[in-house]
Amino acid sequence: MSNRSAEHYNWGASCDGWHLVKGDDLSVIHERMPGKTEEVRHYHTRARQFFFVLSGEASLEVDGTRLVLREQEGAEVPPGVWHQMKNERFDDVEFLVISTPPTRGDRIETE
Repeated sequence: MSNRSAEHYNWGASCDGWHLVKGDDLSVIHERMPGKTEEVRHYHTRARQFFFVLSGEASLEVDGTRLVLREQEGAEVPPGVWHQMKNERFDDVEFLVISTPPTRGDRIETE
């Protein structure tokens, strides 16, 4: 599977996502965030997630701690933990979001 053939969606102002795996027990999404974009701070009640940067650099806030993730680096976010992915740079960042179980209907936002 690649993002050329995967189901595509837009989120936020100008971000992209491609569903590489969209199963009942596992989700793998390739996401792209242009420079100076961010997602809404949130948590998941059931889903455990792993964010893995493919290219660029991302800032991932996890329960109040800011992590800088560079190419080929990742971080796990357990269920119930507030988090927010940001691209504070000017270049795009591309990353994988691996979730088990999938996050559909499982997201609680602060805003």
